[in-house]
Amino acid sequence: MRLLKVIILLLIAVPAVAETRLMMVEEAGCPWCERWNADVGTIYSRTEEGKLAPLWRYDINDPVPDNVTFSSPPQFTPTFILLVDGIEVNRIEGYPGEGFFWGLLGMMLTNLPESGEDSSES
Repeated sequence: MRLLKVIILLLIAVPAVAETRLMMVEEAGCPWCERWNADVGTIYSRTEEGKLAPLWRYDINDPVPDNVTFSSPPQFTPTFILLVDGIEVNRIEGYPGEGFFWGLLGMMLTNLPESGEDSSES
């Protein structure tokens, strides 16, 4: 019983951790999506970036998931949307090549809002 009280106190005392994900908006037949898959997709989950923002694939033709809020609907594939707790905080439209992709993603992750900060103010 005492252990249960300690666990409950810890859960109350620890602030909620924001869920950060990178949504890849794609569609079948997209040559730039295929190129990203070949250049980056096979290693993404093993990188620091992939650990900070796990990849979530989303078909542009599917309905927007209930738990996601875009700043504007994606128009192009691929589009990489950085989500914090389901809310868009940044995006990369198109695939500019591996070097540019990693650089842009790195800047996006560096500029993540602090926990509890309103991302619309950034």
